[in-house]
Amino acid sequence: MGIENFFTFIITALLFIMTPGIDTIYILNKSVGQGKRAGIYSTLGINTGVLVHTLFAALGLSLLVAKSALAFSVLKYAGAAYLIYLGISKVTSKAGIISTANEEQPPSTSRQNFVSGLITNVFNPKVALFFLAFFPQFISRSQINTPTPFILLGVTYAVIGVLWFLLLTFFASLFSERLLSRPSSGKWLNKGSGGVFILMGLKIALSRR
Repeated sequence: MGIENFFTFIITALLFIMTPGIDTIYILNKSVGQGKRAGIYSTLGINTGVLVHTLFAALGLSLLVAKSALAFSVLKYAGAAYLIYLGISKVTSKAGIISTANEEQPPSTSRQNFVSGLITNVFNPKVALFFLAFFPQFISRSQINTPTPFILLGVTYAVIGVLWFLLLTFFASLFSERLLSRPSSGKWLNKGSGGVFILMGLKIALSRR
């Protein structure tokens, strides 16, 4: 299928995914702050974003981001603005970060977590540049201009990401259960996680190509 050293790719991808970054911080905030369900849907959203970047790479659109300063800036500032918006919403909220067990979760909560994770990943131009630099190392020269190997590597990367972040979600959500018995700490955690989102947005906004 045009892929070389597939096992090496799996190991290397796992190491990259396990390295703490914006996606990891995002999942931890969602899992600790809102529980396991929020972490799961955020995980699915982020890795759907991985598949979107994979499609872009396969179609050569990531090359446009790599070569065009305007395209890079549009993606960068859109993603940064969204994260900062999420952060400000949390900082200014008077509610606690975790709902009590008797409270009904709105039916759109899971969808919002999914879309939030998706947008966070899709509008991070560093992911596009990373895929553009990383994937070709494991594709044979004769197949470098065909979409199939990019798609196979991208799906593999997404599957690894889902498994790792689900594991991370499971352990992180254990802390949220303890916080249910301390509502006052939830308000401060909400503001703290909002500050993290703002810092993440600023980091993306100030990043260079």
